[in-house]
Amino acid sequence: MAFNIMTMSRVAAPVTRAERRRILELDHYCCRYCGLDGRASFENALVLSVDSVKPRAHKGKKDPSNLVACCRPCNMIKGTRAYKNFEGAKKHVLAYREELRAAWEGKFIHYAQPSEIAEQEP
Repeated sequence: MAFNIMTMSRVAAPVTRAERRRILELDHYCCRYCGLDGRASFENALVLSVDSVKPRAHKGKKDPSNLVACCRPCNMIKGTRAYKNFEGAKKHVLAYREELRAAWEGKFIHYAQPSEIAEQEP
């Protein structure tokens, strides 16, 4: 067992490469939170990782029932928060992604597209 210096407790060792590959195969290389398909492109495959639904920092086990394939953005959003089940975690991640999307669209939607600029020039 590894030692978590932040919580001053013992936690399970990180997921091995073989375990990671097995979880990704079980989830068909798709993020269980947002549905990103890791087989669609090399770039998508690069951002896939494995997440613990109940984080190891909260004494989560590294068994297949607690591990899911996920993209790094969803993993970052979820962080080390503990949820009662996967559905609660998924609901939080998707809601926060929508908040981020709305903020992004609000910031960038006002900028004119290059085609709009060309039409406005005399």
